[in-house]
Amino acid sequence: MEPGTARIAVDLLGGDDAPAVVVDGALRAVRADPDLHLLLVGPTEVAGGLIDALDPAHRARIEVRPVHTAVGMADHPTAGRAHSTVRAAVHAVREGLADALVSAGSTGATVTAAALGFGRWPHVRRPALVATLPAVGGPVVLLDVGGSLEPGPATLARHAVLGAAYAAVAHGVAEPRIGLLSVGTEAGKGDRLRRATDPVLAAVPLPCGARYVGLVEGYDVASGTRADVVVTDGFTGNVLLKAIEGAYAMAGGPPASGGAPRAAALLGVAGTVVVCHGAARPDDVASGIALAAHLWRRRATDLISGLLDGIPQDPAHGNEVVQ
Repeated sequence: MEPGTARIAVDLLGGDDAPAVVVDGALRAVRADPDLHLLLVGPTEVAGGLIDALDPAHRARIEVRPVHTAVGMADHPTAGRAHSTVRAAVHAVREGLADALVSAGSTGATVTAAALGFGRWPHVRRPALVATLPAVGGPVVLLDVGGSLEPGPATLARHAVLGAAYAAVAHGVAEPRIGLLSVGTEAGKGDRLRRATDPVLAAVPLPCGARYVGLVEGYDVASGTRADVVVTDGFTGNVLLKAIEGAYAMAGGPPASGGAPRAAALLGVAGTVVVCHGAARPDDVASGIALAAHLWRRRATDLISGLLDGIPQDPAHGNEVVQ
């Protein structure tokens, strides 16, 4: 475990089975990491139950911000603008009361609250959710897994840059190989978006010595032998991620190279944000909190943002319509 204090704001009311699952996950996280401090954002009575279950040494590392309003899983992403636990968690980070935040609530609302509260990085109009899968050949970074459902080629090109930087900073991958997910590896395969994006990725400058290896297929995500970073749209990425999670469950567990993907980092906003899926279980929430602490301790947000500063923007990017 990496050293260094990490203060994580946790949305107690985010997720299908919140608050019970989130409380259980937070309890596991704080017991596992002696340098972890939690700011629990939610009803005082819910947070109190967690604190009472801890021994005195652990209790000293828990604080509470009372908020009783949650964003529903079916709510429109604009709900992230309203007063709620996730928005209060964003404000806690902005105010310096926490270093990062974790939510298992509505992805759209979390992305909206983070983008409005922290602001986007320069030249990133659509933040991306990035998950790491334990492939046979080593970790594979997959993005987007739900942030931008209908991007254009310029957004996918920018996500390739984000993914390359994330693989290098968060996982220490040297000279990451970047692939574009499609239905075949031959040039010209795929739908209109893939066919338009392939030549763009072939020409875009990438950080950290990364290189574009071309089109990859679904099994390449599971094997990890052709690409370290796989780029796709958020709709396809989310479906693939959940299919892989289901396959792991049916097979009795993920490969020995690592745990199942339980949380995704939000890249493109000026803050450290981790999103767990709505059906998260206690171990998933604990894993998301651990990921947020890991990213904070590595200064991942600042380092990745700095790597992007040296990468020129595609001139077409500014003309891409943001939906």
